[in-house]
Amino acid sequence: MPIRLPRGVARPAGVMGVALILGALAALPLRAQTPGATSDAAAPAPATLGGPASPPSGLVVDDVPNDAGRSLSLSWKASPDDTPGGGRVDGYTIERSESPTGPWAVVDSASAGVTTKVDQSVRRNTPYFYRVSAVGLGGVVPAASVTGPVSATSQWINQTRWSVLVFTVMFFTFVLYFMYSAQSGKKPFVRRIPGIDAIEEAIGRATEMGRSVLYIPGILDIDDIQTVAGLVILESVAKLTAKYETPITVPVTYPIPFTIAEEMVKSGYLHAGRPEAYDPNSVRFISPEQFAYVAAVSGIMMRDKPAAHIFMGAFFAESLLLAETGFATGAIQVAGTANVHQLPFFVVACDYTLIGEELFAASAYLSGEPKLVGSLKGADLIKIVIIVVVIVGCVLESMNIHGLTQWMVTQ
Repeated sequence: MPIRLPRGVARPAGVMGVALILGALAALPLRAQTPGATSDAAAPAPATLGGPASPPSGLVVDDVPNDAGRSLSLSWKASPDDTPGGGRVDGYTIERSESPTGPWAVVDSASAGVTTKVDQSVRRNTPYFYRVSAVGLGGVVPAASVTGPVSATSQWINQTRWSVLVFTVMFFTFVLYFMYSAQSGKKPFVRRIPGIDAIEEAIGRATEMGRSVLYIPGILDIDDIQTVAGLVILESVAKLTAKYETPITVPVTYPIPFTIAEEMVKSGYLHAGRPEAYDPNSVRFISPEQFAYVAAVSGIMMRDKPAAHIFMGAFFAESLLLAETGFATGAIQVAGTANVHQLPFFVVACDYTLIGEELFAASAYLSGEPKLVGSLKGADLIKIVIIVVVIVGCVLESMNIHGLTQWMVTQ
């Protein structure tokens, strides 16, 4: 097509004229040919093909709410080069420092496309500075700006755990109420357990045969709750043996349970009105070594042949050894433990077995201690409440009502 020159420009001739015309056309401004397109000056400058990837920007760091002040939440804008299938950004590294000038330590990383992270390694009330670097083409490219200082603080109340607070308050209210009732003379009803009746039966049989009673309060130290329950039951057993004038032998494994067992037996004889019948040798310290203890107790079973064996506490691999030896001597045996993995051995080798929480119920029932009875009844009542809440929650979920479920969800 013919080339038109601007008005007022003379048409040169020859090769030189053509060159002048092309130079003049190159100096003229170009107009966008496609409607809606933007100029090159308004578009962000992409990274050159061989240059490093662009860093992320807009880092925001916030304290995580409803926690103990141990975490900070980070969010940022992805690198302009972080595009699906682009391959220029492999991921991000989160760096932290206690000074805006460093030194910087890498505390976490994120994959390409991820723009949020939670730092759970911070110290409470300590100011930190953060920066996020892009990892990819050109190596590690840190952000141009630093965010901070930001500190993690703890909150007194976790507002996402109201349900836990409500059930905790209910539990202690029930316990305190039943403790008060027991102390005021209104002993709450506790279901009679056959294994508890068997204890008195076993002591009565030993009395008729003129032989002793062997009582084992578990093999663990006093820091185990089953040992505490076994020692509480021991006082009631000692009271019965003192009443029937039946000897009792109590081998123990650790020094502190040994001392407490002595006091429990002495207290049982005192409450039975026969403190002078207490034998200081009835409680024996054996050994904290598991199978050394088993060997000594098995020897007592075979030599003295007690007519009744009572196992109350925590037991492990020695349970079957003790129970089988006692079965071989023909003694009546009553066992109780909360160690589920040992219950089968007691069930097959003993005459009566208290299973799980029945051990603690027995201590509360036999002792009549208001604190034990109150805690037992309070625990039973809160279990009923939980079962009712579960049933109501299932019904509401079936009706597509999710309010109770959301209230029960905890962080």
